[in-house]
Amino acid sequence: MKPLELAVVIPTFNESGNIGELVRRLDAALKGREWEAVFVDDASPDGTAQMLREIAVKDRRIRVIERIDRRGLSSACIEGMMATGAPLIAVMDADLQHDPAVLIRLENALKADPELDLAIASRFVEGGGTGDWESERVAKSETASRIAQLVLKAELTDPLSGFFMIRAKRFRELAPRLSGIGFKILLDLLTTARRPLRFAEVPLQFHRREVGESKLDHVVAMEFLVALYDRMFGRIIPTRFAMFALIGVIGVAVHLSLLWLFFGLLGAEFVVGQITATMGAMTFNFFLNNALTYRDRRLHGTRALLRGWLSFCAVCSIGAVANIGIAAFLFEERYAYATASALAGVLVAAVWNYALSSRFTWGRY
Repeated sequence: MKPLELAVVIPTFNESGNIGELVRRLDAALKGREWEAVFVDDASPDGTAQMLREIAVKDRRIRVIERIDRRGLSSACIEGMMATGAPLIAVMDADLQHDPAVLIRLENALKADPELDLAIASRFVEGGGTGDWESERVAKSETASRIAQLVLKAELTDPLSGFFMIRAKRFRELAPRLSGIGFKILLDLLTTARRPLRFAEVPLQFHRREVGESKLDHVVAMEFLVALYDRMFGRIIPTRFAMFALIGVIGVAVHLSLLWLFFGLLGAEFVVGQITATMGAMTFNFFLNNALTYRDRRLHGTRALLRGWLSFCAVCSIGAVANIGIAAFLFEERYAYATASALAGVLVAAVWNYALSSRFTWGRY
């Protein structure tokens, strides 16, 4: 039996319409090589994982990891890459926009130069292209690439490429320090390496998605910015806490807006307006945190969301009492001026709310 030469890690979510054709293309492109494909599926509601299992029964080169109640492309790639013993590991998309034939070029680049750590498929080197992308999408991609260059330890034409191959030994050296945040694992690898990674780029002609919907939504764009923050400032102020605090600041604006609406505009009693504004702001914060801050632990279903909302409101109510108590104590005892006392109370409440909601609202891991 020949030793395993190459593993292809493919994160999936709602790709049932593409995986059959993708497996056929992998088989054709890698003919003559010993390879395996590790599909990491985030519990796709369209039955992607089950379809893959049916393929795997007949083809032992196909492996399936189905994650329950977890989301995130980068973290999915890390799990898949850690699950193989192949000396070379490639990452590519399942939507048929990445041509499996490029895997051979990536492999050849690494074999031609033993000093290289990874090979990257680039849309922006000579011979590459973005296909029939609209000019707006090309502009967005180029802007994101320029932003990514601000935190990179290497200069390359396509830092947001989702198609590359890395030596498994080098990946495992980096794995313990990877954040797993965002949708670009390559960016995570490049910014984590203490010694700049040595790489080569090969041309990639990006194909058009034929089946399914693009995952490039506004939340993904937000995750990109979050990933950049994590690499630049995450060691100073943890990324999740920074997001939680930012949403808290937005929640203050929501609170004041609701208070003005009910008390100032509709003429409700101040206490009624304050209670309504408080509950509205906490509800807003809960759902935004669920969608963004804790996206990888996101609560689903009416029952889970109701329990989570009640838990979050209880935690934040106690935090509000702590905020007022600490601020009042510092001001009355003349330890600090009014502004400093208020800020101290806010900071303590923020830490309290973050710590307890992480544990009791979204603390499933």
